[in-house]
Amino acid sequence: MSSEKKNPVLVEVKHLTKTFDVSDPWLTRVVNRTPKMTLTAVDDVSFEIYRGEILSLVGESGCGKSTTAKLLCGLYEPTSGEVNVDGISLSKLNDKNTQQAKKLIQRINMIFQDPYASLNPRWRVRDIIAEPIRVQKLLTDEKAINDRVNELMGMVKLNAQDVDKYPHQFSGGQRQRISIARALASKPEFLICDEPTSALDVSVQAQILNLMLSVQKKVGLTYLFISHNLSVVHHISDRVGVMYLGRLVELAPKKELFNAPKHPYTKMLLAAIPDIKMTGKARIPIKGEVPNPLNPPSGCAFHPRCPFACERCKKEKPLLKKYSFNGQEVHVACHAVEEKRISE
Repeated sequence: MSSEKKNPVLVEVKHLTKTFDVSDPWLTRVVNRTPKMTLTAVDDVSFEIYRGEILSLVGESGCGKSTTAKLLCGLYEPTSGEVNVDGISLSKLNDKNTQQAKKLIQRINMIFQDPYASLNPRWRVRDIIAEPIRVQKLLTDEKAINDRVNELMGMVKLNAQDVDKYPHQFSGGQRQRISIARALASKPEFLICDEPTSALDVSVQAQILNLMLSVQKKVGLTYLFISHNLSVVHHISDRVGVMYLGRLVELAPKKELFNAPKHPYTKMLLAAIPDIKMTGKARIPIKGEVPNPLNPPSGCAFHPRCPFACERCKKEKPLLKKYSFNGQEVHVACHAVEEKRISE
């Protein structure tokens, strides 16, 4: 699916911000005369996900990818901003007694990074997969529930006869398949995948990714895929968003982003991928380390490391603006791109 087809928007994120209070205890602050400290994990992030597409978020560890994922599924409440799913605000999840909220909950699910930690070790696989069905009362007849569990096991390429086993009796890849089956049990429309392959071997990663693509086509799902592995992102995505220190700095169709990245940080990420074809070619030098998120730089957070930074970059935060490159819609937050100081 390409966003250029302009399918209906399923998920709309508007100016999403999440801050955490990381202060020392009150008495410690009084004794040491230290102020309260807050960490902005997600800073004014806005994007849309079209129905049926796979949007990936990438970036270095600590850039806010997983926090964004948890905000989108209601595990965190935003400090400001909002998330709309098919026009319904996710704040409705706060009142789970309303019929509208219950329906909205059913339409969203999440696949977590560690399949073993996300599965109850004391439950059999049958009960793990059936839990969403029973809790949300999608089916009440036990035979119908068991038939649905067996159907889901087949969908993720597992033997239905293994439903009476416990999670520890499966391999890592098989446990992630169980997690996918559980996520599909409530028949969601929107799946949030928080690095679902990072804990798996490379060969198993490919199997899980191909399974997710197969399930998406069969069921018609929409994915938000969180990863730091750019090869995985290239394999599965329709569009890619790049985050740096809590902000979205570039959002573009996959081919455009990998072939002609615009933001200096995106260029740095792609240049870091080992590629024999790049031998002898000049790469953009990136200096410094990721800034302390408790004390982020003024203006553009990337300016201390950016070879294109100017005085404006040090003082003014760049806004995520829409451009057209090669007939593709690209969003970039960079003064150098706006001022055309970066050549493609």
